[in-house]
Amino acid sequence: MNVVPDTSVVIDGRVSSTIEDGQFEGAMISVPEAVVAELEAQANDGIETGWDGLEELKQLAGLADDGRIDLEYVGERPNAIERGHASEGEIDALIRDIAEDLEATFLTSDIVQAEVAKAKGLDVQHVAPEARRVGTLTVEGFFDEQTMSVHLKTDAIPRAKRGELGEMHYEEIADEPLDEETMDEYAREVVDGAKESSEGFIELSEPGMKIVQFRDYRIAIGRPPFADGIEITAVRPIAQTDLEEYDNAQELKDRLLERQRGVLISGAPGAGKSTFAQAVARFISDHDYAVKTMEKPRDLQVGPEITQYTELAGKMEKTADALLMVRPDYTIYDEVRKTNDFEVFADMRLAGVGMIGVVHATRPIDALQRLVGRVELGMIPQVVDTVVYIEAGEVNTVYDVRTEVKVPAGLTEEDLARPVIQVTNFETNEPEYEIYTFNRQVVTVPLKDDENGPGSDSGVDRIAKQEIEREIRSIAHGYVDVRLKSQNRAVVYVEEDDISSVIGKGGGRITDVENRLGIDIDVRTHDENPHYGTSDSEGSRSNSAGSGHSGGSGGGGQQAAGQTVTPDITSRHIVIPVDDNHGETVEVQAGGDYLFTATVSRGGEIQVSRGSAIADELEQAIDRKEPVTVVPS
Repeated sequence: MNVVPDTSVVIDGRVSSTIEDGQFEGAMISVPEAVVAELEAQANDGIETGWDGLEELKQLAGLADDGRIDLEYVGERPNAIERGHASEGEIDALIRDIAEDLEATFLTSDIVQAEVAKAKGLDVQHVAPEARRVGTLTVEGFFDEQTMSVHLKTDAIPRAKRGELGEMHYEEIADEPLDEETMDEYAREVVDGAKESSEGFIELSEPGMKIVQFRDYRIAIGRPPFADGIEITAVRPIAQTDLEEYDNAQELKDRLLERQRGVLISGAPGAGKSTFAQAVARFISDHDYAVKTMEKPRDLQVGPEITQYTELAGKMEKTADALLMVRPDYTIYDEVRKTNDFEVFADMRLAGVGMIGVVHATRPIDALQRLVGRVELGMIPQVVDTVVYIEAGEVNTVYDVRTEVKVPAGLTEEDLARPVIQVTNFETNEPEYEIYTFNRQVVTVPLKDDENGPGSDSGVDRIAKQEIEREIRSIAHGYVDVRLKSQNRAVVYVEEDDISSVIGKGGGRITDVENRLGIDIDVRTHDENPHYGTSDSEGSRSNSAGSGHSGGSGGGGQQAAGQTVTPDITSRHIVIPVDDNHGETVEVQAGGDYLFTATVSRGGEIQVSRGSAIADELEQAIDRKEPVTVVPS
């Protein structure tokens, strides 16, 4: 009897197991060179299936040495063209041709290959890999009840994160480091377990990296050259909670069930965001809502009634398109990080699907600010109307997000009324932030006084002061000092030589600035400043030089590291090329001084129309040969 196996059945080890069962005892096993070539290519690329297949060939060689089978290698290795068309079935066709020429039984575990071979008239035997109950993995033995994650690496002592939510400690859990052979054994056990058990699957398989979901564990395996050694990181949830266990539980329940909403669950890593998201998913699923998830990797712990989806053909956009056909009431989007994630989240929300996104943020307002520049400002409350901030496993803050047409806090002129996003504390019902466009940029203004003390500027004051300073500095050449006298009045002190330039002919220039900002401005010389030359004045000078984007922290400070760029001046624009941060919001600085905030285009540039105040200031900085830098905001 002559048997020709294809690549699939060699990889899954069913050739030797079939021989062990006595079915092909004494047969001639003819292994095509095309099979060997495929396995070799996969092994060279670090793909586990290649190594599995080579191990099976060694098993066959051992059976041949024992006289249980005859073994031969037949045919020719595929050429470069045939290898390049492997996905189109070229190599499969070569293997079938060998089976046909030898009039052999064609052995495969690939159902498509089996059906094609039957259609060609071959004697086909299709065997399917047998799923078996996999016992406890060695990696699982490193966990106890308080272990959230285990971290293993070649030549390093095993470590783990253990403790209660918000009180995790990264600690050693063994006395001796693990050698490469042991790590390789652990890694292969994890991958084999995922393949053989119905309780596991391989989420991601790339050269040098595999991500496995096995029972409650998400296990990432890195290998050289992607990693500098074999590394295994296993993570599992350590708590499963109900929504009733959180503060404001009843109010949150009522809010979620009232209608489909857009919710961002935010917090620092390890704060308990996913645990809360799981509780929300189970709650709304139990109250007549169809719930799905979008995850990469899929590691939320939810019931079987909630289907967990990952990337479709490598793109979450395609997953979203499929879900819109399924029409869930709510979708849990785990790990909303990149611009593309926010765009998918927004598209689904605007299509009427309730969306709950999990976002990394170190402050409650930061989650909402990550939408700025990614979603049109006026659409943000339609995309996200609720922000839940989790800290140490508890609900720390809940924000209600809505739009009002009003004069922004800190401004007084009625003609300055505009759409304002008001962020209100859900528990106290007090507004805490306003987000709106101010002098051609989006600003996030804290409405409460700074915690530094009663004498410090409020968030609104800082915004106003920075904008006045920026406007005057675009006109004046010398030092500028701004003093706010009230919410609608300021005094600006400039060098005596700059007085005429700042005021302009007939007061026209300063009037234009007042109209733009909605603030009355009194222009004086530094000699009239009672603080000039004092430490208070020097502090103002320092803050003036380092003032930055008014995004929430609102103050000046140390200049952030950024990339130095060379702007290109055309007849109509100043074009700033940016290597990274495409689609992101950034600050543009000149000589360390803040100029403006902008969003980098997908083509990797920022365009500023010439003739604007920002462009004039930028051109002056270029003329002075000041370094222009782009800093992520």
